[in-house]
Amino acid sequence: MKPLRVTSHSIACAAGIGLPALSAALRNAASGLRPNDFGESPLATWIGRVSGVEDVRLPGHLLEWDCRNSRLAWMGLTSDGFLERAVAARDRYGADRVALVLGTSTSSIGATEEAYRRLLPDGQYPEDLRHPMAHTPHSTGDFVRAALDLEGVVVTVGTACSSSAKAFAQAERLMRLGIADAAIVGGVDSLCGSVLFGFNSLELVSPEPCRPFDVSRRGISIGEAGSFALLERDGEQGPWLLGHGESSDAHHMSSPHPQGLGARLAIEAAFESAGLTPDVVDYINLHGTASQRNDEVEARVVADLFPAATRASSTKGWTGHTLGAAGIVEAVITFLAMEGGFVPGTLNAQELDPACGPQVRLSNEPADVRVALSNSFGFGGSNCALLFGRDTHA
Repeated sequence: MKPLRVTSHSIACAAGIGLPALSAALRNAASGLRPNDFGESPLATWIGRVSGVEDVRLPGHLLEWDCRNSRLAWMGLTSDGFLERAVAARDRYGADRVALVLGTSTSSIGATEEAYRRLLPDGQYPEDLRHPMAHTPHSTGDFVRAALDLEGVVVTVGTACSSSAKAFAQAERLMRLGIADAAIVGGVDSLCGSVLFGFNSLELVSPEPCRPFDVSRRGISIGEAGSFALLERDGEQGPWLLGHGESSDAHHMSSPHPQGLGARLAIEAAFESAGLTPDVVDYINLHGTASQRNDEVEARVVADLFPAATRASSTKGWTGHTLGAAGIVEAVITFLAMEGGFVPGTLNAQELDPACGPQVRLSNEPADVRVALSNSFGFGGSNCALLFGRDTHA
């Protein structure tokens, strides 16, 4: 594939709202996780809750989409000057020539949960939640389309935790096929009861801050985030999307293939599309959720495929697992590593699982990151690997 340039990107997550805040948190090993205070009966766990979502006030013409997910999306859109750059791209290429591809796993389901909790005696939704578009799987994508006044292709990708990584891949295909001249990709997922109690029912939620790849890890810490990126064929600055790889191994509803077949296929496909080999990678942002099987399998795949000198880490100790937004959140963290000359460690982990090779690092390190890989592996074996570079070639 011909590389695409990421000319702008933004972030709103528990570890920081805006790129400077997130960069400082990464460098200072300052986690965004906190004891769970979400909902009427909070689970005994830790979460990556974004401060200030409740205080966001959407512009009047966007109120029919008002819900936690849309407010979080607005925070991401209005961070880091992204909204202005996205509007400039729309005006430059035409509103019908900029694609929007947005990843989410739950969309606005939290608003629907609240509506059912507050049903009126006649069975109607309360008036402040009686907005049909705020209760559909495409709610967030439609909200961003309206916010940016776009008229081109708009796609919602819902492949669990790989959703917003796959948004990059789908956007590249739309541009390669001439359907769009530029693309806005994003990922937005907000905290809600279905996610917190659903993961808890699978015995995947940790009672303490998550410890990816630690021998004593106890599960995930769920987070929320809104993040966006602008893809163009060229530009004056920004990292390049060099390649992407996807796979669907369909081994199990919630567990990875025991030998990591899907993960391997996605990673190998990313290198094939970029025309590169694993030895050129300086840093890998691992999926690393801190669940037992996922971490073990991913660690073995990385140990098998990459040289010992390759640095790798999971950054979910900073943000929590942001589900459908995880792919783009961790891509943005990868950009910060490439721009800032450092790689983040694996926050909260103290003793690595024996399955880990020398690639997995516990502490932050200075590094010249020219080429980086970001892994995203979702439920049902829906996998995606993204290759980024400072230049268009290794």
